[in-house]
Amino acid sequence: MSLNPRAAEQAEAAQRRVQSGEALPLAGVPVIVKDNINVTGTATTCGSRILANYVSPYTATAAQRLLDAGAVIVGKANMDEFAMGSSTESSASGPTLNPWDQGRVPGGSSGGSAVAVAAGLTPVSLGSDTGGSVRQPAALTGVYGLKPTYGRVSRYGLVAYASSLDQIGPFARSAEDLALLMNVVAGYDPRDATSLEAPPAFRAGTPDDLRGLRVGVIRESLGGNTPGVEAALNATLEALRGAGAAVGEVSLPSLRHAIAAYYLIAMPEASSNLARFDGMVYGARSAAPDLTGSMTLTREQGFGREVQRRIMIGTYALSSGYYDAYYSKAMRVRRLISDEFTAAFGGYDVLVTPTSPFPAFRRGEKTSDPLAMYAADVDTVAVNLAGLPALSVPAGFETVDGVRLPVGVQFIAPALHDERLVALAGGLEGLGAVTLDSPAGFGAD
Repeated sequence: MSLNPRAAEQAEAAQRRVQSGEALPLAGVPVIVKDNINVTGTATTCGSRILANYVSPYTATAAQRLLDAGAVIVGKANMDEFAMGSSTESSASGPTLNPWDQGRVPGGSSGGSAVAVAAGLTPVSLGSDTGGSVRQPAALTGVYGLKPTYGRVSRYGLVAYASSLDQIGPFARSAEDLALLMNVVAGYDPRDATSLEAPPAFRAGTPDDLRGLRVGVIRESLGGNTPGVEAALNATLEALRGAGAAVGEVSLPSLRHAIAAYYLIAMPEASSNLARFDGMVYGARSAAPDLTGSMTLTREQGFGREVQRRIMIGTYALSSGYYDAYYSKAMRVRRLISDEFTAAFGGYDVLVTPTSPFPAFRRGEKTSDPLAMYAADVDTVAVNLAGLPALSVPAGFETVDGVRLPVGVQFIAPALHDERLVALAGGLEGLGAVTLDSPAGFGAD
């Protein structure tokens, strides 16, 4: 984590506003934001050497709304380089450690933001979610992680990875905190062309909100889960039934193509978005005898291996003769997946899957096998393809090699029904069905 040199100034400003009688929903609350969210006067490196010396001259809308509500942004959280990863191991600053077992990953790419909340450094934080980068680390560290409907939270000031998929989302340890934070950061922003006119009305629900709720378990998510993940899912479903919810099963057959479609969309968008990082206007620049050589060397030395891999694959997928075979076909699959979600919501209010098919894996375990790393997001990427809201709820633990590791359950709602997910979370809390604990040596207080 990098500290914000203006944090004390922000705290003093919030104090003056409170003393003047102004009501601030987040007065003095410390918040950490992911290192791809711009905050004036802070380093915004995106976990990359190519932005090692970049200091932001402006503040992202979501961050500014935190400040307007009286919050204090105490620092920036570590992340996978340019949000490309599922383990927070690819950052130029080094890996982030999971507080439940420091030999394991916290998930990614928003691993630093998740750990900040799990370890009690801050009560809430902001990350970004392109294919599961809020929900998966939330599950692996035992906290809530919400991916809002695409457009509910402004992306102005978020450094883009894949523009049609990226969405800022919060981490928290309670439904009430989630509601409070979303009521602050969500809402229309004229500076973001994809922003939606959807005023936030979030609240933490009660068990009464679960009565009559129609819950559909996605059949395609039921295979390949570890025993602890399966047990947590079953326990959550039993709690819902006990509260009066109707639980059924639904099939979305196109989900088997979600991982392939996701990467054939995300990587080409990354190739386009990251073309601006060439050392010519801002960021690091490598010396070379000519302009082309400088650009080439800057990108070669500035980008890590995973970012280079995704840029090359994305450029290839967009190249002449391959666009229709790859990117265009992936976009058609994206539409199929979206249509299947729409059909499923005709019979169910929310859908449910595990957030991750397994708990936190060991550092280095998947770094040499990119396909295995990509598969870690098998339960999350389809939500981004469809632009839907989804919430990872801490649902239990699995003991692996004698270590107790958190697991999560993911709830998915129709577009613009984000509030339904937070109300559901409050209802589960009221039933005692949410497993919130602190790793040894850390505490939320």
